[in-house]
Amino acid sequence: MKSILIIAVLASSAFAADQTTVAAAESACGPSNIQFQVKTEKGQHPTALPQDGKALIYVVEVFEKPGNQLGKPTTKVGLDGEWVGANKSNSYFSFPVTPGDHHLCMAWQSALKRYSKQVALTNVSAESGKVYYFTARIIEHDEGLGAWFTIDLGSVNSDEGRLLVASSALSTSHPKK
Repeated sequence: MKSILIIAVLASSAFAADQTTVAAAESACGPSNIQFQVKTEKGQHPTALPQDGKALIYVVEVFEKPGNQLGKPTTKVGLDGEWVGANKSNSYFSFPVTPGDHHLCMAWQSALKRYSKQVALTNVSAESGKVYYFTARIIEHDEGLGAWFTIDLGSVNSDEGRLLVASSALSTSHPKK
């Protein structure tokens, strides 16, 4: 009986540690109840430059199987615990950041709980005057047993980043009221 109690205590403390670790990692995101309204414009590709004393981050949503049953998914992007914008259906946006270490978050905005719980994280050490490119990818997996989706947030080099921006729609977003 004592052994079972010890195992239960150790398991619950490991579970609590895992939950604490997950919460700390997800602190790069914004509040989970915030939803975005997103508009995209295909013909727009303004060239943004970093503001004086800041860096610039581009985030491009890449949907690896467009036209499937999901329609046009929306991904929210957070920086250091605040949502900074959202993309929808192969679009991009950019935002300025102060130099230093930052934590980026991508979350899938979906009415389906299994997708809306998905989060991807990365970090960036931003330098003044530099431009950074990230892809927010939605990836479809289908091995004949039905499709499922995962998300990924990762950096790409500036050549690929500029190409992705040029071939994507400009996204403008604001929180829904």
